[in-house]
Amino acid sequence: MTTGTGLSEHGTGVDGHRAEPDLRSWLTTLAAAGQLRRISVPVDWDEEIGAITRANLCLGGPALLFENIIGHQDTRCTKLLTSAIGSRRQVTLMLGLPEDTSDSQIVAYLREAFRRPIPPRVVDTGPVKQNIVEGADIDLWELPVPKWHGEDGGRYLDTFCGVVTQDKVTGRDNIGLYRGMIVDRDKIAKLLVPSQGWGGHMADYRPEPMPVAVVYGWHDVLPFCAGSPFPKNICEWDMMGALLGRPVDLVACDTVPLLVPATAEIVVEGFIDPDPSTFVMEGPFAEYPGFIGDAAPAPVLRVTRITHRDDPVLRGTLEGIRPGMLNEDSIINFARSAITWNTLDDLGIGGITDVWMTEVTNGQNTLVQIQKRYRGHAQQVAAALWGTGGSMWFHKNVVVVEEDVDLHDPAALDWAMSYRVNAGSGDIAFFGPGLGSSLDPSTPPERNDTNLYGSGEWTRVLVDATRSWGVAPRPAWGGRRFPPTDRLPAELESQIAARWSEYGIGIPYLDARGREMLTLEKLSRRMPQV
Repeated sequence: MTTGTGLSEHGTGVDGHRAEPDLRSWLTTLAAAGQLRRISVPVDWDEEIGAITRANLCLGGPALLFENIIGHQDTRCTKLLTSAIGSRRQVTLMLGLPEDTSDSQIVAYLREAFRRPIPPRVVDTGPVKQNIVEGADIDLWELPVPKWHGEDGGRYLDTFCGVVTQDKVTGRDNIGLYRGMIVDRDKIAKLLVPSQGWGGHMADYRPEPMPVAVVYGWHDVLPFCAGSPFPKNICEWDMMGALLGRPVDLVACDTVPLLVPATAEIVVEGFIDPDPSTFVMEGPFAEYPGFIGDAAPAPVLRVTRITHRDDPVLRGTLEGIRPGMLNEDSIINFARSAITWNTLDDLGIGGITDVWMTEVTNGQNTLVQIQKRYRGHAQQVAAALWGTGGSMWFHKNVVVVEEDVDLHDPAALDWAMSYRVNAGSGDIAFFGPGLGSSLDPSTPPERNDTNLYGSGEWTRVLVDATRSWGVAPRPAWGGRRFPPTDRLPAELESQIAARWSEYGIGIPYLDARGREMLTLEKLSRRMPQV
């Protein structure tokens, strides 16, 4: 596989400067690959941008840079970027991989990249300090923030950003992707779940307000990593550096003791108060499951300073995932799958051959492919996943298959579910109720109150779709414990493949998804006898 070092090596930015890795170098890379469209006609922040973005993502379209937003032609920020990492093509561009790299190969590349952290370095200053906004001049309404969906409770500024906090004990930064709605010129209502990274940080600051910095617009490795469930001992700055192949240059904030990218577009500094008496209503919001979430009291980030580049570009995106309607958050599942695989390896669970956290469920359904080595292997995988920090949002349902079943082929999964699962034999197991996503509407709202319980509530399911070891090996099955799959003899497969054009059937031999020219011999290798 050909590999790259991300986008740091790509030319000049949209303003003509020779940039360090940032949003502008990313725009240059996208434009060179035909993956950027500038929208110069007037568009409305009130639902129209959201509708355009939704349609574009459904069509697998390019990044969209809105440059003429009604009511924001002359405000502090006039541009909004969305859809810049909403397709496989854009992921391969970000990673410097060939366009035809398979899903499994992308996950494998990320697994290795995340094993090679590159720590950040602190610099004195950077373009993000070109403009300083403080005191009465702070006005979040000057930013071209969309009302993404008609049912949303307001304009959601914090969507595809990086929320920076610091562990008060260890000093390790956490960069997360946590939603936030503007409620005043200097206030953002935030969804804060105690079991998340920054929720744990808040516990150490309580009862004092916690310092926070929010980054809007930098290289898209930032939201890609910020939305990924790295273990607590991993700093996202190191992982961004790993993907870029160079350290992230960080600069100190002015009013909070935190660091942010020196070439960020916009940074908001402030403090979030844990006192429930300061909470305001946040929501509703059309969240990742594809449903309209409820409004609830939420803590408030009080803004103390805004810094930004000249002519800044705001970064944002919409949520809501349904069949045929994926989004930028669902694309992060490449990283989430790689992290999950590495976590299983680190816990000493062998035999993992592929991992995929499905896009349409945003990783709530996790598929694991194994070379089955012992009884209970699938149960061990599920138990490990359910004990990770990421299980707050992911791994609700775990399906384990063997290496002859392609995780990325729905027909193969359907076949395995039909012929390798027997509920009466223990192939389906339940765990819980326990913690889970507060945004999953399958749990009643009264059980999903994070202010009361600290999390939502899930009962998790394991589907063991591996071959049963409940019988002794049989000679008739070639010494296996399960009947062999039906297949043509290898010699006959080769003969047919060699004569295929001679038969005059007139169609190319493609795989089930029409992606690759196959011979029958290649096809047989997709279903090995194990």
